[in-house]
Amino acid sequence: MNEFKLDKTDIQILRLLQLQARASFDELASQVGLSSSAVLRRVKRLETEGIILDYRTTILPEAIDIGLTAYISVRLEKQSSHAKNSPREMFRSLVQSWSEVVSCVSLAGEMDYMLRVVVRDMAHFSRFLSDKLLRHEIVRDCRTSFVLEWVKEEKGLPI
Repeated sequence: MNEFKLDKTDIQILRLLQLQARASFDELASQVGLSSSAVLRRVKRLETEGIILDYRTTILPEAIDIGLTAYISVRLEKQSSHAKNSPREMFRSLVQSWSEVVSCVSLAGEMDYMLRVVVRDMAHFSRFLSDKLLRHEIVRDCRTSFVLEWVKEEKGLPI
């Protein structure tokens, strides 16, 4: 991302797009006080500069048979018998292939990674845990917490 400054109008456009990414340029223009073509140019610049990364659709999990969300803290072994790759490199590669993992972050502290895992049910979770996560010798320990209820899930950033 280049070092260009966002002005108040850019911030306003970003805020509006976070709330409704499908808003037309006419709709955005009327809310920020610019012409549609000016808004289009600004949005294209924000995309080109790498500030707007993508546009997504939020899907109701239950509609596609996703009934359980778990957060799994993972601690890796510090050394591995696979001298070619470090445990961190191996784990990062493995996570990319697991469709149940919708996000993975590296942590500072006691645990190395936090996974957000979405599955159909407890049986699916059990299979994921035993067949994918725990079958690798690089995983030393994991701790799981299950989501009981979503209290707040902000889709955008606080701008």
